[in-house]
Amino acid sequence: MNRFHFKPLTVGLVTAGMLAVASLALWTSRSQAADAPHKAAAAPKAALTVSTVQAKSSQWPVKLSANGSVAAWQEASVGAEANGLRVAELHVGLGDSVQRGQLLASFAAESVQADVALARASLNEAEANAAEALANGDRARAVQGTGAISAQQIQQYLTQEATAKARVASAQAQLDAQLLRLKQTQLTAPDSGIISSRSASVGAVVGAGSEMFKLIRQGRLEWRGEVTSAELSRIRTGMPVVVTSPGGVQAKGKVRMLAPTVDAVTRNGWVYVDLQAAVAPGQSLGAAFKPGMYARGELELGSTGALTVPQTAVVVRDGFSYVYRVGADYKVSQLKVQTGRVVGDQIEIQSGVKPEDKLVASGASFLSEGDTVKVVDAADSKPKAAAAPVAPAQAATN
Repeated sequence: MNRFHFKPLTVGLVTAGMLAVASLALWTSRSQAADAPHKAAAAPKAALTVSTVQAKSSQWPVKLSANGSVAAWQEASVGAEANGLRVAELHVGLGDSVQRGQLLASFAAESVQADVALARASLNEAEANAAEALANGDRARAVQGTGAISAQQIQQYLTQEATAKARVASAQAQLDAQLLRLKQTQLTAPDSGIISSRSASVGAVVGAGSEMFKLIRQGRLEWRGEVTSAELSRIRTGMPVVVTSPGGVQAKGKVRMLAPTVDAVTRNGWVYVDLQAAVAPGQSLGAAFKPGMYARGELELGSTGALTVPQTAVVVRDGFSYVYRVGADYKVSQLKVQTGRVVGDQIEIQSGVKPEDKLVASGASFLSEGDTVKVVDAADSKPKAAAAPVAPAQAATN
């Protein structure tokens, strides 16, 4: 009987236990569901929204930079040829462009004109004496051998004839010399060019050979760049060069010649480059470049392949260059690179990067190793980010 009396009690206890277990499971499920948003919020957030680029291969020119001075291609010294003449007038000034044969200066010519007149009179006198001697000589030759006059007298007439001819030639030479002096009272340009120096002054009496002007022949300028002996061996005549003035004006040029020797102390040599024209239209070569000016030049030695990225992708820290590579998990890793040439907004990467690497295009200076980024595809501008981890409760609910 007692066994049948305790059965309802046992059933009740079992039922109560089952209800308690069900309630505990339901409370646990609701608690996990309530904590899921907090766990999702705890997922790592993107430090920066970026776009990516990949290094690309291209052909870049190989350039050699050098410094040097601008000088005249050739400078002519123009001076007085006549001695002791007074400068009457100067017809050109410093910086003037002149043509070959153009009048530069005039000398007082009165004394020279008087000498010319005297020489011409002497020539006329000599010609008159020569005419008389010629007539006497002709008569002496006509009676020669007839015994009308002695042989000695005939010889005298013929000698006087030859002497008179010589005096005519001497007088003519003296006249030519005075005419040359008269011509030298007009100082003309020996070549076309630009007046670079003027040391003469009106009223001064100058001696023969005294320099009065300096002339940049044909207005041609050249740049003389200084390079090392090792670099000199890489340069060839005719190579294109771009020379930049201190004012920023660029001029095209070509290598005209290389120095046949190098300096025994510095071991450097000279490259002579003809400056031809300004790069930008409307800029004057003569206005931007002056003899004696210091300028920088770039010689184009050829071209080689280069792996390049935008300059904005490179970050310089503590004297070293870095780029940031974006991994499959959208975390960035810092890569140390060796940079080289710069052309426009592109920079050469010599080592540290592979062509398939996806690199942060800009803003990398705000990133650190291991940061998570949100990538924006430059093609469609749709942001991509790492997927947030799914909470256990969400997985159970789904």
